[in-house]
Amino acid sequence: MWDMIARLGLLSLFIFSSLAASIASAAEKPLNHLNHLNIVFLYGNRSHGSGAHEFRAGSMLLAKDLNRQKKIAIKATTFSNWPKDESVLDAADAIIFYNDATQIIDGNWEKVNALAKAGKGIMLMHYAVHPSEKNGEEFFKPWVGGYFKNGQSVNPFWSAKIKPLAGHPTSRGVDPVETIDEFYHSLEFCSDCKIHKIGVATPTKKNLLTINNLWTTSGQDSLGKEQLLLWGMDRPDGGRGAGFTGGHFHHNWAFNELRQLVLNTIVWVAGGEVPADGVDVNDLTEDELNANLDDYGDQTIRLAVPTKANRPEFTPNKYLTPKERHDAKKATPAWNKFRGKIIGEQLIEAAPALSK
Repeated sequence: MWDMIARLGLLSLFIFSSLAASIASAAEKPLNHLNHLNIVFLYGNRSHGSGAHEFRAGSMLLAKDLNRQKKIAIKATTFSNWPKDESVLDAADAIIFYNDATQIIDGNWEKVNALAKAGKGIMLMHYAVHPSEKNGEEFFKPWVGGYFKNGQSVNPFWSAKIKPLAGHPTSRGVDPVETIDEFYHSLEFCSDCKIHKIGVATPTKKNLLTINNLWTTSGQDSLGKEQLLLWGMDRPDGGRGAGFTGGHFHHNWAFNELRQLVLNTIVWVAGGEVPADGVDVNDLTEDELNANLDDYGDQTIRLAVPTKANRPEFTPNKYLTPKERHDAKKATPAWNKFRGKIIGEQLIEAAPALSK
């Protein structure tokens, strides 16, 4: 009798172990019934002028890369703002938001929250990581682990040498990349989350082009300290989240290292297996880089493809502490116009990608 009980116990243990393994396997590869990863990009309205905040063109460029993969089956689609048919989100493995602040999520907080709780991957790019503090704490931390916090986080233009996280799937095939962008840093992260430091760089006075409209003591204190520019999170209840603070200047997508790191992250967020040598990327042609740019009439910029030979170089502007910046702005009403002029002139001179 005791022998039979023991056998029943072993049988139960075997069944339980097999079931657990099946569940774990499904969690690692949440492929839908079509047997491919389903990636949905939601891009926002145009802003900031030609060549910057090209959410539409950036989303379509990344989706095109994903759709031509041969080592992993992916279907990537793009939508302007919130889709009329929400079923496309229900069928997604990952949803990528690329827009100003919470423009797309506003009015849809509970739906996105339900999608996250259902295990959907959520990724926020550039300005999309910047909610109100209330929504950052209530939603962004549980979804992706962190956010741009007013009064703490900063948005300078600087030359970041981004290092991938060695040994992590997102680093496969990726080399470090250095380029100028409005890389936000000094973000707010949850203390009890499993955060993956997918892409890090260190801001200094020497690689700081110029401070922007949001500059804080926290940002100043972060100089010389490694910062998270691209991160991921495993949610305790299933699903993954990620955030990327770059993506201001469209021409930066032409740097294969940067694009591959972001594409690897998208596949990882969706629960897919990143290929051993990373998501495949090709050198972009000038026509590919300029495809689907927003139309600004005669102010529309024709972007040149940046290369390693003409990566932007610059002499840093005069460094200002938060107080000095505040006083300069108060004493000079045209401060923001002057700041923009500095950014524009230096980048156009250094990087043909921003000139006509």
